[in-house]
Amino acid sequence: MPISLEDPKRFRPLVGQAHQVAMNMLRPISRKYDRAEHEYPQELDMLAAMIDGLSASGASEGAGAAGVRRDDKDGDTTVKNGANLASVMSIAEMCWGDVGLLLSMPRQGLGNSAIASVADDEQLERFKGVWAGMAITEPGTGSDSANIKTTAVLDGDEYVINGEKIYVTSGDRADHIVVWATLDRELGRAAIKSFVVAKGTPGMRVDRLEHKLGIRASDTATIIFDDCRVPKENLLGSPEVDVKQGFAGAMATFDNTRPLVAAMAVGCARASLDLTRELLADAGVVVDYDRPAVLQSAAAAKFLQMEADWEGAYLLTLEAAWMADNGRPNSLEASMAKAKAGRVGSDITLSCVELAGSVGYSESELLEKWARDSKILDIFEGTQQIQQLIVARRVLGLSSAELK
Repeated sequence: MPISLEDPKRFRPLVGQAHQVAMNMLRPISRKYDRAEHEYPQELDMLAAMIDGLSASGASEGAGAAGVRRDDKDGDTTVKNGANLASVMSIAEMCWGDVGLLLSMPRQGLGNSAIASVADDEQLERFKGVWAGMAITEPGTGSDSANIKTTAVLDGDEYVINGEKIYVTSGDRADHIVVWATLDRELGRAAIKSFVVAKGTPGMRVDRLEHKLGIRASDTATIIFDDCRVPKENLLGSPEVDVKQGFAGAMATFDNTRPLVAAMAVGCARASLDLTRELLADAGVVVDYDRPAVLQSAAAAKFLQMEADWEGAYLLTLEAAWMADNGRPNSLEASMAKAKAGRVGSDITLSCVELAGSVGYSESELLEKWARDSKILDIFEGTQQIQQLIVARRVLGLSSAELK
C-alpha cells in the first residue's frame, strides 16, 4: 500500500501547537529543572490543564503521552490516521523541547498507556483522568519482564501485593501506579497481570528517589509493596490465566508504549540536529543536501549521515503508530521503531556534541543535556538488545524458548 511521507493535514495544527509549547514553555525552563533535580516543575500544571481542556473539547487528539486504546472493529477497512499517530507526532515535538519535562506532565504517564491498552470499558471510565506511573522493573529483573517476582494473591475481594519495584518514572508524583505482578509463579509469564494502585494505599510506599544521568526533571522512584491490598476490580483486563496466550496480554502494553518512547528519541535527536546545523553554519560549514556527502567537508558528511539515520527512525515510528490506529498487529514494528530510534537518538546527540566541540560539551548550549537525556530512551521500555531479540524472534518465527 503506497503511503504519503507528508504529515497528515488534520494533525498539522496539533504538531504546530506542540512545537510552540516546546519552544516557548519547555525550552526556557529546561536547564532550570535539569539542575533542580526532584523539584516539581510547577509550570507544567498550567500546560496540563490546557491539554485537558483541548482534549475535552475535541480540539486536540493525542496531545499527550497517554497513548490510546486500539479500535479493532471487524470489517472496518477504512485507513485511519488516528490518535496513536497524533500522539507520536506531538510527543516528538514536545521532546524537541525537553524529554524530562514531557515525562513529568501530569496525567500523561506511561501507566496511562497501560490502562489504555488492556483495561475494559468500565475501568477506562473509572480511571479516566488519573496520572499513572508504570512499575515493571525489579532488582534482578530488568529486561526480562517475564521474570517478575512481585506477587498478587487474591484474598476475598482484594489482591494482596508484595514486592519491590525500581526505576518507576513519576513514581512519587503520580496519583496511581500500574504495577505488574504474578498471580502464580509456577504458571510462568502467563500469570503476570497489571494492577492499578492508588497513591496512599496502605502497604505501598515510595522508598527513595534516584539521582540520574539525564531526564532529571522527571522523578524516578523505588516503590515497596508490603501486604498492599488492592480491590480485585483494579486488575486490568481479565483475571483469567490463559497459558496458551502466555505473556501476550501483558506485552500488548509495550506495543502501545514503545512507539511513544521512539517518538521521544526522535524529538530529542531532532533538537540536536537543528541546533548543530545552526552552529556549523556560524562556523562556516554549510550542509548542502543537493551534493554528494563525499564532496563536502567531513563535518557536513557526518551531518548528512545523521539526517538519514533520523529519517529512518522517524518513519519507523510513524509506521508503528499508524498500524495501531488501523488495528494491525504491530509488535514487530513497535520494537523496530524503539530499537532504531533509541540507538539513533543516542548516536546523534553524542555526535552533535562532538561536532560542536567545546561548545557542545559546555552548558552554554543544551547539546550536552540532550546527549544525557537521550540515553535512557535506548534503555527503558526494553533495552536495545531486547528489542533486537524481539525483532529476531518475529522475523524468524521463533518463540522466546527457542531464541534466548
